[in-house]
Amino acid sequence: MDDCRQQTLLFTFGVIADIQYADIDDGFNYTRTRRRYYRSGLQLLRNARKSWSESRVKPAFILQLGDIIDGFNKPKAASESALNTVLRELSSCPAEVYHVWGNHEFYNFSRSALLRSKLNSTLHTDRSMSTAPAGSGIYAYSFSPFPGFTFVVLDAYDVSLLGREKDSEQYVDAMNLIKQYNKNEDLNCPPAFNNLMQRFTMFNGGFSKDQLDWLDSLLSSADEKQEKVTIVSHLPIHPECTDNICLAWNFEELLAVIRSHTSVVCYMAGHAHDGGYCQDEDTGVHHLTVDGVIETPPDSNAFATVSVYRDRMELKGYGSITDRVFLFPSRQNDTYGN
Repeated sequence: MDDCRQQTLLFTFGVIADIQYADIDDGFNYTRTRRRYYRSGLQLLRNARKSWSESRVKPAFILQLGDIIDGFNKPKAASESALNTVLRELSSCPAEVYHVWGNHEFYNFSRSALLRSKLNSTLHTDRSMSTAPAGSGIYAYSFSPFPGFTFVVLDAYDVSLLGREKDSEQYVDAMNLIKQYNKNEDLNCPPAFNNLMQRFTMFNGGFSKDQLDWLDSLLSSADEKQEKVTIVSHLPIHPECTDNICLAWNFEELLAVIRSHTSVVCYMAGHAHDGGYCQDEDTGVHHLTVDGVIETPPDSNAFATVSVYRDRMELKGYGSITDRVFLFPSRQNDTYGN
């Protein structure tokens, strides 16, 4: 390690994505090209929990990046029991768990049910939070685990066909949007383009203007305070850190908001099960897509522990997840002394 780096560890946190637990036999993904391990995700979660519990420095919190249970639970009337099974495992974690919502949350539950559930982290924390406007139904919030550091969780299905009532204005608007690009009868089948238009599928979504305005205001405040902000959501937003099919519908709009501020250092997502990484050329912001538990063989692992310093984050990956060092962009590095 470079001797010039600032060595004082401030805090650590855990990350895990796309557990997609279901009490069913192994199967395959939508295109039948990747094996999925529905039951063994529970053991991989236990492995992660054990590592975090036995760590010399206990994590300050855990990020669960969405798709906590699989959509196959719904037709078996097993959504509640499957969720309770996974939450029991998470309840033994040595730190508070912050939940992100993905497409499989909406396969199992309505948005109104999720807002009342244990997966709504804003209802089950003693930590001070900033949340999206009351009454908006947007599941977006921020918290600060350490002075000078803020984490923002965004709702990637705010604009979506998932979780919305079919007679709602939001559903109609989302349908009009997706139909501009996807002419398939089955909207889970990507458009017949080999380009970024492939993202317009039913299992993706996007961010409303209200949510982007809320984020813009939050980041303006973070800029003024010279904070370091990590944004978290289920859907990746940078084309170089995932494949076209897994991108958020209006990723360009969110990237534009991020690029208009100096405070953002990292964006983390799940959804694309084989992971990905890039660093934005314009801003130096790191974009990480975390490998999914669901497609990780039972004899491996898929979780990470991130150690945070004044000038960087160091990600220690387990199993399929690669170790990485995220140096904060140069515009951020001089904010604090040792």
